[in-house]
Amino acid sequence: MVAIRQILLGWGRIGIVGFGGPPAHIRLLRELCVERNEWIDAVEFEDAIAVCNLLPGPASTQLSIWSAWRVGGRLGGLVGGLAFIVPGFVVILALSMVFLSGHPPRWILGAGAGAGAAVAAVALHAGWTLTPTSWQRTPSRVRWGAYALAAAVAAAVLGPWVVVVLLGCGVAELGWSRYGLRRTQGTINAWTLPALLWTAVKVGALSYGGGFVIIPLMRGDAVDKYGWLSSQRFLDAVALGQITPGPVVHTVGAVGYAAAGVPGAVLATVVAFTPSFLFVLLGAPRFDRIRGARGPRAFLAGAGPAAIGAIVGSSIPLARALNEPWQWVVLATALILLFVGRVGIVTTLVIAAVAGVLAL
Repeated sequence: MVAIRQILLGWGRIGIVGFGGPPAHIRLLRELCVERNEWIDAVEFEDAIAVCNLLPGPASTQLSIWSAWRVGGRLGGLVGGLAFIVPGFVVILALSMVFLSGHPPRWILGAGAGAGAAVAAVALHAGWTLTPTSWQRTPSRVRWGAYALAAAVAAAVLGPWVVVVLLGCGVAELGWSRYGLRRTQGTINAWTLPALLWTAVKVGALSYGGGFVIIPLMRGDAVDKYGWLSSQRFLDAVALGQITPGPVVHTVGAVGYAAAGVPGAVLATVVAFTPSFLFVLLGAPRFDRIRGARGPRAFLAGAGPAAIGAIVGSSIPLARALNEPWQWVVLATALILLFVGRVGIVTTLVIAAVAGVLAL
């Protein structure tokens, strides 16, 4: 067993320097647990990645909790998971208090508008990078395309109801694998906190794929239904979730801050991340059986491509929220940087923010 203090320091460091989303988090966790200290066997670590991808919610957060559980038991999992999450939450709360305040300085508005203009490009890039692995593993490329298309349209048109499509695609593939013919196997009021709770539950417990899959879920509530944020401010919130260390799901903290201040940010973050702790700490001893079970794998075969489609589809309402001609120039530039120049996400957003400051 690894000492709790060592888990706190190791996972806390990843929570502080973990810019770049799930690929960066997985690389840092593997370096810490498999390569440097040899606490976990490489094959077991890869299996854990696969199982975490079968679960709803942020997979890299669940992997961090599992890794800490594996080396330190349930207390280690709790401490490691919190150490991974808390630094990013502190950063995004501080940035939300600046960017999402009632009268931020003009340069802050410019930076938010610039970074927000690039978010649609980041969403497209996220979907693109997830596609190859999912495409190679699918039992049917025709159904894969149907699931991805259905979720992309839902994310672009239906907003928060995309969760129904994600679950429906998973259930459809599960049914096909078992029974189908197949070739192979703002202002606080009485309703604000309950509404914020439901939004956070959807983010943490019902979003397969994590990351940008949560955007249409949150946007439908935060912008269209409850008006906690304007379209432009929601883009700012998503940009903040991208430039902070730790998981992109921290964006829910910015939405919570807009809805109900600091208590709302804390509440939304706690509710969104709690399912990950429960899934992993209660289910970790059964990970091997989950990994080999046909039912969960079949469900993921439907929900996985739907999650990618939802990520790509989320770029449409994000782009529609742009108001200024110069923001479209920033968006086009961000697409070139990400897809052609292979520039990192955080660097691209910083460049976009600087462009926004100069434009205003």
